[in-house]
Amino acid sequence: MTSGSPADLPSAMDEALRPIDAAALAAPGSPMHAPRILVLYGSIRERSYSRLLSEEAGRLLAWFGCEVRTFDPTGLPLPDGAEPDHPKVSELRDLADWSEGMVWVSPERHGAMTGIMKAQIDWIPLALGAKRPTQGKTLAVMEVSGGSQSFNAVNQMRILGRWMRMVTIPNQSSVAKAFLEFDEAGRMKPSAYYARVVDVCEELVKFTWLMRGRGDYLTDRYSERAEDATALSERVNQRSL
Repeated sequence: MTSGSPADLPSAMDEALRPIDAAALAAPGSPMHAPRILVLYGSIRERSYSRLLSEEAGRLLAWFGCEVRTFDPTGLPLPDGAEPDHPKVSELRDLADWSEGMVWVSPERHGAMTGIMKAQIDWIPLALGAKRPTQGKTLAVMEVSGGSQSFNAVNQMRILGRWMRMVTIPNQSSVAKAFLEFDEAGRMKPSAYYARVVDVCEELVKFTWLMRGRGDYLTDRYSERAEDATALSERVNQRSL
């Protein structure tokens, strides 16, 4: 999915949509390619409202100038139920490595995110050799509910985002009674919920531009520098014995 147009967003108010001013956000000398955003959703139902919401987010992100890819969790094995070279696991990890930001969209089931959502996150390693696939990348979280508005799933995903060392944006979306918010074609209707989704996507793109080019410096830690210095000292001392 590439850059979109207002015609792709029938529920949006065209005059209120504004392109992202990348020049006001990008670090000097940082890359100027379209931000790369990975979208994950937490249901494999035929009419999955988390998938429909993720598709709306993808269209908005494309309009805001992003390159968007969405992972289909169908066929993804349970964590530890297959080897990391399983085709679906490899696909997910490659997309996580490719991305510069993510959107996680989960239904709320029994007061929590779904196992399908958690399994995707669990398959993305915190560290892969010397590389941290998610550290310093941006994250937006959204949920859909079958009943009244709740924030259990987005709150859980925020905790996971922190654990994955991601920069989770302040804004979030929780769509209550999601079955009322989408038309027969699967498009989200105009509403305050839709306006919040637009807000979240716009904010994610802004934060992604802000972080890109600055991520290495912002995630540089004293504890890791001290650990590296200790290891170097030990190696030098061993050689001098």
